[in-house]
Amino acid sequence: MKASVALFVSAVSAASIPNLHTEGLPLSTFGQVHHISIEDAIAKLDLSGTNFTILPISEVKAVLDDFFSLSEGKMSTASVSNTAADGNCANPDIRFEWDNYSTSDKKAFVNAIQCLINKPPSGKFAPAKNRYEDLVRLHQSYSPNIHSKSTTQQTHKFLLWHRYYVWAFEQILRDECGFDRAMPWWDEKKWAGKFAQATIFTPEYFGSLPGPKNNAAVCVNDGTFAGLQLSLGPGMSTNNPHCLQRAVNEQTTVQTGQNAWNTCMSRTSYPDFHSCVEFTFHAQGHNGVGGVMADAIASPGDPSFFMHHLFVDYAFRKWQLDDPKRTTTISGCADNQNCAPLTMDTMVYIGNICGEKCPDLKVRDLLNTQSGHFCYRYNY
Repeated sequence: MKASVALFVSAVSAASIPNLHTEGLPLSTFGQVHHISIEDAIAKLDLSGTNFTILPISEVKAVLDDFFSLSEGKMSTASVSNTAADGNCANPDIRFEWDNYSTSDKKAFVNAIQCLINKPPSGKFAPAKNRYEDLVRLHQSYSPNIHSKSTTQQTHKFLLWHRYYVWAFEQILRDECGFDRAMPWWDEKKWAGKFAQATIFTPEYFGSLPGPKNNAAVCVNDGTFAGLQLSLGPGMSTNNPHCLQRAVNEQTTVQTGQNAWNTCMSRTSYPDFHSCVEFTFHAQGHNGVGGVMADAIASPGDPSFFMHHLFVDYAFRKWQLDDPKRTTTISGCADNQNCAPLTMDTMVYIGNICGEKCPDLKVRDLLNTQSGHFCYRYNY
């Protein structure tokens, strides 16, 4: 059955919602991330409103001479980043799937996120209340430019921007909270239809994944982030205290499984692949966790956001590996208003969230995880 809902949710004033700190908000407060059904994705319905074939394809002319070396912090389960002088990775960092990650590494990861929550804000992303909320505010502020408005008003910066954003998150964990392990990623598709049983959603790590109660989300009261209070969101609202909350819907999470994966991986053009991912398992992963995660704009308020988007980036990387040209060419829309052409020289902005490591970059710098600005790969 086809389902389609608006991406953006309106700001909600603090005065309009009772018991902000201890009770979950009504599910309607968060809305849902815009999605389509897997059946429609298979049929390519609602994904063909723009004639992407008329847009230019830019090819890499030369490997960049300028590059940014990654942090060389100690890693317990992966090698140190090392970008060669020609701009190619000599010794990439490896991102390990969560279930192949040691107990010690898992605890170090969630503790590093908690460290960011405990740190003061940088002051550059007001009104963020802590360093972690700097990341939330960045996403909240840029959201209208990095998500598609609908299936016919798309921006194909989405995958590229979030690749950079998750990488920036990693640098902040390393540089500001001493995280010295390999990065994890979460193979979400193997938990389709049973997210609440997933090994990330436990009292030891990200906290439980409860279902809704009385048509409202439920505050997370166990795990590393138990009792976490947020001030940003839903939507564009700020200075709006509320708890970290979830409301799992396993009828939605089932749509993040192998069928959705196979459908998107079969797409041969970047815009088709991008649209499939954004509107199927990406959207349904958000909506399936529910609560804060179902709010497209301020969803990084739930730390599980980063595990979800590490999976999305893993999918992007796997798709690219199927054809070498996918790391050297791009096409599609650079904006969700007029569909200006997306080229290798289109700029991607990240707000210098991790300082000198996070300059505004061109698409060509971000397209290959083992060339340009990045030096990482996944363990499989």
